[in-house]
Amino acid sequence: MALTAVDRALLQRCLAHQPGAWNDFVDRYLGLIYHVIHHTAHHRSAPLRPEDVEDLAAEVLLQIVANDYAVIRQFRGHSSLASYLTVIARRICVHELARRQAAREVQPKGDQRVAGGEPEEPPKAQLGLESLEEVQRLLSKLPSRERNIVRLYYLEGRSYEEISTELNVPVNSIGPILSRARRQLRKDVKSPPPVHRDIQPKAKESP
Repeated sequence: MALTAVDRALLQRCLAHQPGAWNDFVDRYLGLIYHVIHHTAHHRSAPLRPEDVEDLAAEVLLQIVANDYAVIRQFRGHSSLASYLTVIARRICVHELARRQAAREVQPKGDQRVAGGEPEEPPKAQLGLESLEEVQRLLSKLPSRERNIVRLYYLEGRSYEEISTELNVPVNSIGPILSRARRQLRKDVKSPPPVHRDIQPKAKESP
């Protein structure tokens, strides 16, 4: 099935940064993204908490808007948009689940859970989830320590160990700090998606 006229118009609105376009995109496809996450996790026997599912959905959405909708610009319209987004969401989900599993396996048993309940992430910012402009906008809103960690990780590509050494912070505290920063990013920036707590479309939120 090829790209429908409705989805073609929706993509054009998003790429033109028209008001309300991204909210319409999220309302239309957030349920599909959640379904892909649950399906992928089930087939990989990877149990997910509700907050894990929400975080994975946010990663997918952030990657879609990264670099001025680069993922969407690469779509040629030879399949349905739903099929294309299913492939994208599954790829990101598989990568994240594998990354988290690897992090758990290399971490000392006593340190598997750190503040915030999240496992340590491996070094290097591999996915580039936030655009440079979004990260810079976020930096101005963060406390000094968190600002330095986000800057080193996302803008300079430093590993957790390098950040820990340079800033003299525990390596196990860096993952939760970056997670809080991502949540702050989703809350503060205008173009990235609002991540809802359920999969049903919601009415647009007031500014």
